[in-house]
Amino acid sequence: MYLGILAGLTTCALWGLTFVAPRAVMPFSAFDLAAARYGVFGLTCILLMLNPRFRPRGAPLRLWMAGIVLGSVGYAGYFLLVSFAVNDAGAVIPPLITGLMPVLLPVIANVRENALPWRALALPLGLIVVGLIVANVSTLSHLDVAGSSSLIRGALWATAALVVWISYGIGNATIMRRADAPDALHWTGMQGVGSALSSLLLLPTVSYGLFATATTGEIVNFATWSISMGLAASWLATWCWVYAAKHLPLSLTSQLIIAETVFGVAFGLIYEGRLPTVPEGLGAALQVLGVAMAVYVFGRERRVELAVP
Repeated sequence: MYLGILAGLTTCALWGLTFVAPRAVMPFSAFDLAAARYGVFGLTCILLMLNPRFRPRGAPLRLWMAGIVLGSVGYAGYFLLVSFAVNDAGAVIPPLITGLMPVLLPVIANVRENALPWRALALPLGLIVVGLIVANVSTLSHLDVAGSSSLIRGALWATAALVVWISYGIGNATIMRRADAPDALHWTGMQGVGSALSSLLLLPTVSYGLFATATTGEIVNFATWSISMGLAASWLATWCWVYAAKHLPLSLTSQLIIAETVFGVAFGLIYEGRLPTVPEGLGAALQVLGVAMAVYVFGRERRVELAVP
């Protein structure tokens, strides 16, 4: 169980780099980074499959199709939906909506798995919700609601992104919890093939002209971040998440995802060279406390199960 938690937290730390990377690769855009990142991820998986150890030989076609769909929709699909949401509604509303995922997904998962009594799950989820609100209270107070139609459209995009992420989490966990679940490396590779296909959808958004006008240093910086994000924040992070999904109930792994936001805020503060504001610090602390309580109650339930003869 605890190795699964460590794998989940490692994933969240690597995914947290996503909050910094788009700013670090400027003047290149987030779309440029996404196309390169997912392309590197997919190409890495395809090249690794040249080695029989990484090749999912004998995997049924339905499993391949599931991996490709999860890898494409769960990566590029989610990214595009969030990008549309931010473009229409700004940078405040979309994170609040997608940030509900660590709350909604555990509820759905617990209905499916019945892993914990609801009274044990209520306090951790409540702390996460309160922390999310507190961390964003200052930005919400300055929200401009003048463009209401644009806000509604952006909220709908963000809601669609939330549905995609919840579907990805449920689909991935369902497959990895089966008795005939694929090897974690093989399942990561199948999703990587889907990621490679999804990167093709992003090619029309690439700023090709920048490669002619950007400095050599900017191009090298972009390439370094793209490769790093493709290998670490995509391939390694996906493998760790698959491992966590195999060894932990979805109602716990889904709460661990809040650590992605906490790591992202921490990396952002380091990048900006400043300390967190009081709401940011308090909100992050409440969210971390909620996840810690979730780990504790799941560990307690596991110890009780093992103690039963």
